[in-house]
Amino acid sequence: MDIRQMQCLIEVARLKSFTKAADALYITQPSISKTIKGMEEELGVVLFDRVGKRVELTDAGQLIVAQAQQIVASFQNLTAELDDLRNLKRGHIRIGLPPMVGSSFFPRVIGQFHQRYPEITIQLFEDGAKKVESDVADGLLEVGVVVLPTVQEGLSSFPFVEEKLKLVVPTDHPLADRKRVELHELAEEGFVLFREDFTLHDRIIGECKKAGFQPRVIYESSQWDLISEMVAVGLGITLLPETICREIDEERVRILSLIHPVIPWKLGLVWREDRYLSFATREWIRFAQEVLSSPSSGSGEMRRSKKP
Repeated sequence: MDIRQMQCLIEVARLKSFTKAADALYITQPSISKTIKGMEEELGVVLFDRVGKRVELTDAGQLIVAQAQQIVASFQNLTAELDDLRNLKRGHIRIGLPPMVGSSFFPRVIGQFHQRYPEITIQLFEDGAKKVESDVADGLLEVGVVVLPTVQEGLSSFPFVEEKLKLVVPTDHPLADRKRVELHELAEEGFVLFREDFTLHDRIIGECKKAGFQPRVIYESSQWDLISEMVAVGLGITLLPETICREIDEERVRILSLIHPVIPWKLGLVWREDRYLSFATREWIRFAQEVLSSPSSGSGEMRRSKKP
């Protein structure tokens, strides 16, 4: 028994007439009679007591109509909710953001998205880029912001900013009056870095090793403002992306260019390429790409990758 058959049954019971039910459903009277007959044969019961042109439900018919009404109502609710999803009237998205990224790029994107789709809710999870990437790959998050290139397989990405790391030192540091510093010159320095679950942590240590030394890490934190404050009071030096450096009070620290090597910092949105994406998630990815690619976004060099 399918939804169409149940709708026929309910209309005949409501109107107490095969002819009137056929008219209401825009089908022929023989078609509706055949449908009811087929249901009676399938269920092994008589559904209607036929008295001339008028029909009345049998006791079995009353029982089945009561259940059919609930099923048809549920189906109609499901259809309506699916229409809402397709029309982006509702939905929920879980997005992972590294703390250093969220305040710089995403309040504007989230604000504009909410204005356009007020019934779609967004839940933000703040973690280091490594954890965000892992959670997207495992399906715990629909979308995340990570440092590219990714390590996990099966991820599509959209890069939206590419910058360089800058050297941040106290104002009284011996290097403070320099404009450019080579990485190997920092071999004897104490470093203040992001925690190990941040991709930047591994990136900096790896580049230092390539330059011939193991960096001496004095402090680790998940907050860029705390890291910059530690540098300001002379506890060590750090390397931070240009975006973060623009937020730092340059009266308290000196920000210098790092050369030989220049260490890139490239951010991107990532999502699983082999899993179903909800209508809301697909629209979020499209919308974020549009906003972050606009000239007014303030992002660095950008290019489009695989589409959702």
